[in-house]
Amino acid sequence: MNERRIALMRMLDSRKKYTARELAERFDVSVRTIQRDLDYLQQMGLPLYTETGPHGGYRALPNRLLPPLHLARDEAMGLFLMLKLLEDIPDIPFGSVREHLSEQYYAELPPDVKDSIDQLKDYVSFRMMPTFAGSPYTSLILEAAMNKKGIKMKYRSASGEKYFEVYPVGLYFDHGYWYMPAYSRDRILLYRADRVIEMTLLEAINPDLPTLIEWLEMEDPREGVPAKIRFTAFGVRLVESDPLFQQISQQEWQGRIPVSEFPHVARLMLKYGPDAEVIYPRELRDMVKQLLQKSLDAYEADTDQEYETKGT
Repeated sequence: MNERRIALMRMLDSRKKYTARELAERFDVSVRTIQRDLDYLQQMGLPLYTETGPHGGYRALPNRLLPPLHLARDEAMGLFLMLKLLEDIPDIPFGSVREHLSEQYYAELPPDVKDSIDQLKDYVSFRMMPTFAGSPYTSLILEAAMNKKGIKMKYRSASGEKYFEVYPVGLYFDHGYWYMPAYSRDRILLYRADRVIEMTLLEAINPDLPTLIEWLEMEDPREGVPAKIRFTAFGVRLVESDPLFQQISQQEWQGRIPVSEFPHVARLMLKYGPDAEVIYPRELRDMVKQLLQKSLDAYEADTDQEYETKGT
């Protein structure tokens, strides 16, 4: 794409309306040349709207192409490195950009830059947590959150499939899953985006919704119970990436845990095995012991069955 067509795209992207003659005079070319340029931009995907008559002209529609990127070699390599990082994140909002940049933009790069990018792929790898949970509505969720609109969704929970009307406040990706905090009635609840079966964008607007960042920075309104968890030296290394245990002193974590989160934290303790021990509260400690006993019972039952099978 030559410089004139890039400049032409930027002019049309300003959302103003221009006649072909105005554009021809602006670039000091013929009207026919400008019309060829406009045809080319439309073929490249720029959605142009044409109005006829004395006050007519050309302008770009809202879902338009933005001006092309002009990157140095190192910037282009960094861009494709970021794309590689995103490859294993499923259903990223507006994810078509990955294919567009990986194929169309890559095809226009000089051969030496292509060779550098191809070589880079053999020397960098991101070990993302794999997941097979599809979340096809991430773009719609994000659109609703940005416009503070409600959604109607069919949601699969532990108690079955139900319909909800909620107001998303955003999306975040954690440990292989997309999570959607959403306002429902008088509080914000957390939903798994991959459990959304159907979704419809509503016209209702809630202007008082917080942004995702504002919500993440809010203190948990639930009253927590004082808790202490002791870790081994290896356990401290294991929990470094867990946001729940960021303030560990002398291999111990102290804080407050809402009672409703006890089942989640108890199962989390199984993940760390003998490298984590709940000191208090007693209820949480007992809950972990019950889960450990169930795991032990399952193994003992399996062993007994194996011996019975060999005996017969």
